[in-house]
Amino acid sequence: MVTAYVVVTVVTIAANAWAALADFSRAGFVLANSAELGIPRSWLPPLAALKAAGAAGLLLGLLGVRFIGVAAAVGLVLFFTGAVAVHVRTRVFRNIAFPGGFLVLAVASLVLVIATAR
Repeated sequence: MVTAYVVVTVVTIAANAWAALADFSRAGFVLANSAELGIPRSWLPPLAALKAAGAAGLLLGLLGVRFIGVAAAVGLVLFFTGAVAVHVRTRVFRNIAFPGGFLVLAVASLVLVIATAR
């Protein structure tokens, strides 16, 4: 169980760090997606900061500060639930797998951090 927790959480950290970097750098696909979803460009830095904070919190959880890891996982679950909801609300389904995949990773990280608590 601990191995699954570590592997899934490391993948979740890497995915969210990559997504935060793409948002911070205003990558072309990020700008196109946010425009299609009706998300103002001014929201990109705060959204990127939330993803980066989630990744950092998960890392702290791996390093032994479990309550921060749990809080980060909960935050990412809420964040990506909102992202999926925005895709559904705006009827942009062609790339809903991305926030859906991030949501699955966040949920898996949350379940595993709780399951491995001592």
